Amino acid sequence: MSEIVLMSDPRVAAIPVAECGERLVDVRRGDSLLVDVRKQDPDGAFAHLREGVLERLHKAQSMLSPGLRLLFVEGYRPPALQRDYFEEYAGQLQAVHPEWSSTQVHAAASRYVSPPEIAPHSAGAAVDLTLADAGGHELDLGTRMDADPEESEGACYTDAANISEKARANRKLLGAVLTAAGLVNYPTEWWHWSFGDRYWALITGKAAALYGPKEIDSHG
Repeated sequence: MSEIVLMSDPRVAAIPVAECGERLVDVRRGDSLLVDVRKQDPDGAFAHLREGVLERLHKAQSMLSPGLRLLFVEGYRPPALQRDYFEEYAGQLQAVHPEWSSTQVHAAASRYVSPPEIAPHSAGAAVDLTLADAGGHELDLGTRMDADPEESEGACYTDAANISEKARANRKLLGAVLTAAGLVNYPTEWWHWSFGDRYWALITGKAAALYGPKEIDSHG
């Protein structure tokens, strides 16, 4: 698809979920991935992903040169937390744009936070990540992670033109290995990649998603 499909698009919610039952696993087991603690929570939920997603991240890491590492920042997000994030950002937009309808606010909010009912993070299917050097120092990818469209003047969009050539090259590299490993990007957020969720199913033409919303205490 050439156009940007937002998470709020009815086609995303229309994708059925054929839950495969994969566990949520802790990405901190093993040393293949660098794990950042900026989104750490008391239960360690942030560091969990479905097994199939983690396997694909390991594959992507193996395609990078020895001096580069994937830097994992956030994976699983409990449904209640996702709802809080979405409602907070939607409230901010409504305050700035009181003339917007609830539908407009919902669509605009979904550029930056997924609607909770279909959120890939709450299915353990999405990961926010970037690139780092061997010492763990983040490379320049044009904006800070989690920069919203207003703050970054749209530079958070994966194909944004208002970033440096170096940042563009780093985004291209990150995208190349993750795409080759089977993940898809949410094009309004260069750092957000997923596999097995409804958005992935729509973008890749699959009939159903593999993963639906899941509670952390069910990972076993």
